[in-house]
Parts: sequence; C-alpha cells; structure tokens
Amino acid sequence: MNKQTLFYYDQIGLLSPVWKNEKGYRYYSIRQIELFFVIDLLKDLGMSLNDIQQYMQNKSPERFLSLMYQKKEEIVKIRQEMEMKEKMIEAKVALMEEAAQLDFQQMTLEQLPEVTLYISRNIENVTDDEFVEVLSDFINELNVSQLDTGYPIGVISKREHVLKGEFTNYSYLYIEQPHPKEGYPYFKSVKGDFLIGYHIGDEKTIHKTYKRLFSEMDRLHLALGDYVFEEYIYDTVVMNHKEHYVTKIMIQVDRSQVDR
Repeated sequence: MNKQTLFYYDQIGLLSPVWKNEKGYRYYSIRQIELFFVIDLLKDLGMSLNDIQQYMQNKSPERFLSLMYQKKEEIVKIRQEMEMKEKMIEAKVALMEEAAQLDFQQMTLEQLPEVTLYISRNIENVTDDEFVEVLSDFINELNVSQLDTGYPIGVISKREHVLKGEFTNYSYLYIEQPHPKEGYPYFKSVKGDFLIGYHIGDEKTIHKTYKRLFSEMDRLHLALGDYVFEEYIYDTVVMNHKEHYVTKIMIQVDRSQVDR
C-alpha cells in the first residue's frame, strides 16, 4: 500500500490511524486490518471512494450483507464474461493455426459433421446499405445475447442463386455455435458432403473461384446441393489489403446425381 494512499484515507476520514506520535508516524489497530481489506476489495471491484465512504458512515450488518451480495453478482458476471472471451480467443487461435497449415490452391471433397449455426434474418436481394444494416444488427444480437463464439461470421447462399451466378446474393449471415443456448429459434444444422476451395481476393473476382469449383464438381461427377457457405479465413483483422483476403467456400454436393 502506498503511504500517500493511507494519508488520503485519513484526510477524507475513510481510515484514520488510532494514534499519531510526535514525529507524525501513524499507528493502526489490528482490528482495522479487516476494514482495510474490505476497503481494498471494494475499490478493486470498481466501487468509488465516495460510495465506500458513505457505507463506512452508515455501517450495519444488513447493509454489509446487501453490499456483499451485490458485489458477488458483479463478480459472477465478470467471470462469465471473461470465460466467454477466453473461449472466443481459443476459437480464433485454433482457426488461425489451422489456416496456417492450409494450401489455398487445393480443393478437397470432405464430409463435414453436423454443426449448429445462429443465423440472421433473410437477406436475399437486399441493397448494399440494407446489408450493412443487417450485419450491424446481427453483430449487436451476438453481443447482447452473448452468442459471439469467436468463429467467423459467414454467409449462406441458396442453390437457386448460385446456379444463376449470383454468388453475392446471400440468404443469411451465420456464426457457428459449438455450445448452443436454449431459447434461440434461429439455429440451423447442416452436414454432408462438401467441396471446399479457397478464394484469394475480394468478392469482385470470386466468380473465377466458383468456376474452378464447378469444373472440379464436373470432374468428380458431383451435383450442386441446397446451400453454399462462405466465411473469411483471412480478412481485415489479419490482412491490410483486400487482394490478400482469403474466403473459404464450402459447396454442399450430392454424389448420387449430376443435375447442373
């Protein structure tokens, strides 16, 4: 404890020594140790000295108990928020470490497991301004409802739009939920066979990557499934220029028939 802090506590009457000698040395009673610890605890929990002082001037067992319950609730909330942020960071670290091992020129046919997604309202045929508004609302929902898992926000395109070459006419925004909460109606599960490729650059040239993926589908005798999922691997968080952005494209495919 900085001695100037003790001087200030004495000055405002928050914690005064029981005795001062002729040289100005301050002496505190052993009974004041617990009081000092409580003041220090409340200060660490963000309680102002003015509020602490008001409590000290009107102490009672009832007020102390009420104060402790209040601070306990605050600690629980802080701990939950920190645990959520820790999980978000763990997810981002895992995704970035995985991305470092990928060959962005390679296309792979994979069977993806069932995952749970939290999705936005439908965004088909919206204007650029409306898309920004929906994205902003979606991010706000994730923050308010504590649904931000650290996974990238992706987009879902329906088969009908992809077949028309409308590769940026998305249907929904989504974020993966490894541990979905109850009471949220916009969860969607997907699983099955996916052709996966990577687009380097911004959305203006993404049609070239889709052309490559469609050629690979023809070679493998695959039919286009119901949905296509896109999500950034590298975006503005880790890259300075759009030409270096990397988008993961996951095309749901059907091995049983070719109908493109």
